[in-house]
Amino acid sequence: MIYRDEYGLDEFVRGTIGDGDRCEYCYTTRMFETARMAKEGGFDGFTTSLLVSPYQKHDVIKSICESAAQLYGIDFYYEDFRVGWGESQKLSREYEMYRQKYCGCIFSEKERFCKKLINYG
Repeated sequence: MIYRDEYGLDEFVRGTIGDGDRCEYCYTTRMFETARMAKEGGFDGFTTSLLVSPYQKHDVIKSICESAAQLYGIDFYYEDFRVGWGESQKLSREYEMYRQKYCGCIFSEKERFCKKLINYG
C-alpha cells in the first residue's frame, strides 16, 4: 500500500469552489494521481478503497478510474466491494479499529459535525 501523508487542502478548496461537484473533483485528482503512481511504480494495476462505501458515488468513481487507467496505460481493478460492507463494519467494531464517519474531505467533515449538533441540539 502506498499513501500520501498530505491533504492538499489549499488545492482542494480552490478546485471545489464554485459550481463544480466537489466529489468528482476529489475522485479525479486522487485517482489520476493513483494511476500515475501505480504506473511509475511498476505495479500491474490499481483500485481504490472508495469502492467499499455505499455512500460514495460508485459509478462516477468507476468511470474516472477507467479514464485514468486509459491515460496512464495501466489496469484498473474493478470490483463492487460494497457487498462486504456489512461484514467489514462488524469486524472493525469487533477488532476496535478506527472507523471514520465521513469521506475525509473538509466539507464532508463539516456536514458530519453539523449533523451531530442538530441531533444533540
